[in-house]
Amino acid sequence: MTNVLSTEDKARPILQHKDFLTLGHFNKTEITMLLAEAVKLKKQTKAGIFNPCLRGKVLGMIFEKASTRTRVSFEVGMLQLGGEAIFLSAGDIQLGRGESNADTAKVLSRYVDGLMIRTFSHKIIETYAQYATVPVINGLTDLHHPTQVLADLLTIYEHKGKLAGLKLAYFGDGNNNMCHSLMEGAVKVGMDVAIACPTNYRPNPEILGELKQEATANGTKLSVSESPAEAMVDADIVVTDVWASMGKEQENEERKNIFAPYQVNENLCKHAKADFTFLHCLPAHRGEEVSAAIMDGSHSVVFDEAENRLHAQKALLKLLLG
Repeated sequence: MTNVLSTEDKARPILQHKDFLTLGHFNKTEITMLLAEAVKLKKQTKAGIFNPCLRGKVLGMIFEKASTRTRVSFEVGMLQLGGEAIFLSAGDIQLGRGESNADTAKVLSRYVDGLMIRTFSHKIIETYAQYATVPVINGLTDLHHPTQVLADLLTIYEHKGKLAGLKLAYFGDGNNNMCHSLMEGAVKVGMDVAIACPTNYRPNPEILGELKQEATANGTKLSVSESPAEAMVDADIVVTDVWASMGKEQENEERKNIFAPYQVNENLCKHAKADFTFLHCLPAHRGEEVSAAIMDGSHSVVFDEAENRLHAQKALLKLLLG
């Protein structure tokens, strides 16, 4: 991985932001720094080597949305780094109900060394970041999912040996957290991005506008099209997500009809490069957004991707809390 601060350097890597709310706040150097640290920590983990660099540290984990990978990876990550994690459901702490989010952020900052929040509105996590005096990590909001995409970039690097110059194609709902964070992360590290989605499900216009300007400035391509075949042409990385994200389950049947042409299947993938790599943040619905043949086939690295949530988030925890 080029242009990455060597893990052997005596100088401690520094992130310019105390919080991790979106990948858009970080530059290429910082993102590759995080990925390099994740590579190092993963090698150590596989070798049974655990550095208790966060001994005595506690991460508060606030969940307004249910979770499998986010909760387990952060909790295990803190344990492997010598710290501890506390699970706090929205009901347990009266999230925005009996106390303002600003006051809760101030109070929790007196107890823990960092906060990871998985919630609906992105404004909630921005409020926590504004009023907390400890690092705040976005475990997922309706607008962004940066910790997942950090793991995705790690997975792509492992399987492709590089990031810059690759083409990532995304299919489905363009106005969701995965699409937004994928665009941010891919553009930052020099990847071309093609989004295929229905007209009424295009990415957030503000996020898309900013990223198109950044893509133009760094010489990469960012396009949005209604044509799945057009977006898939020469794709190195193929990504999709569920058609009805959490909180939109009532639209499930309607969305099945709307997004049916955007299913990632064998026929569509004929337009990709022969050695394309398939990613999905999980959980996946075989037969809906992706066919079983692609999901369980030789191009799929979804379980490597899921595992890498642990290693990428350990890097993030180490550099933010260490």
